[in-house]
Amino acid sequence: MHRDMQLSQLHNWNAVCAFDEIVPDTGVCALLNGRQVAVFRVGEESLFAIDNYDPNANAAVLSRGLVGSIGERIVVASPIYKHHFDLQTGECLEAPAHSVSSFPVRVENGTVWVAA
Repeated sequence: MHRDMQLSQLHNWNAVCAFDEIVPDTGVCALLNGRQVAVFRVGEESLFAIDNYDPNANAAVLSRGLVGSIGERIVVASPIYKHHFDLQTGECLEAPAHSVSSFPVRVENGTVWVAA
């Protein structure tokens, strides 16, 4: 069975926006089933999705953070306290107890889809 087919059977996929509407190395926020999700486009092709809520700052701001890397990890730095969140796992590097959820993300027919 195709991997995307397996994922679609396990998750509720939600359309977010057109892939081209996300500027490379930035994020956007989407409200999916009552939950704010930050979707990031890294470089020209890679997409990641994590919770938008920064538990360190008690604010929904992660989609506005700066995208970069620390070693091999692709991260977003929260715009408030600058904590770094791994975009693949949601782990907060400075305070692992304050990590966030990460979500599967894909592009289909030019549209970004997130399973949340």
